[in-house]
Amino acid sequence: MARTAPPPPAAFAGFADPAMRFFHDLDAHQDRAWFLAHKAEYEEQWARPMAALLAAVKARLEPVYAGFPLRDPKVFRLQRDVRFSLDKSPYKTHVSGLVALRGGGETQEAPAVLYLQLGTECFAGAGVYHMPPPMLAAWRAMLLDARKGAAFARSFDALHAQGFEATAMETLKTAPRGVAPDHPRIALLKQKGLALGFPAIPKATLRKAALVDWLVERCTEAAPMVKQLARLLEE
Repeated sequence: MARTAPPPPAAFAGFADPAMRFFHDLDAHQDRAWFLAHKAEYEEQWARPMAALLAAVKARLEPVYAGFPLRDPKVFRLQRDVRFSLDKSPYKTHVSGLVALRGGGETQEAPAVLYLQLGTECFAGAGVYHMPPPMLAAWRAMLLDARKGAAFARSFDALHAQGFEATAMETLKTAPRGVAPDHPRIALLKQKGLALGFPAIPKATLRKAALVDWLVERCTEAAPMVKQLARLLEE
């Protein structure tokens, strides 16, 4: 018997709890019994709306990323992996999801066209938080190239002027080996990734379908740089 495909998520209509009360309560309890008693609330108010939001954003971004196929959206598990962590809290205090480009192996290596996190700490952005060694080498070579590097820096500066911020899993305290400390692009060269953090999400949009429009606009602004990062995987 053929397996029935799961129904598509309902249209995104906003998050019912923009004050993130659920996650603040979860942070205060952090036990399985409390979570199981409130699991339906999490699914209804956060997991399912996040899936719907990511599906809507992906559909709108496919023309923007023509020639760069997108992966299916992914909503991450709420449970934390505590095997190698001193913090044994069992649950994350946020819901998070990802729409990434295809290619590069695991999703952390393929640039994200959108990563979204909502909870006790909120973040929306695009790019690559941690570059594997081959991609990092290509990234630095591009930045060191006088023409390509300068063009990339100009694009980044334009986004920065609009409120975007650069972050990475790891940033060197000193210049990479063989790079002059006063290189004009030294700040970017020190980063071992490039996640472009969007300006703060307007709180009023969290409870509205208009959040899709706001995210698509920011993702579209970031798209040229994300495409450049994707091309590094081919070098």
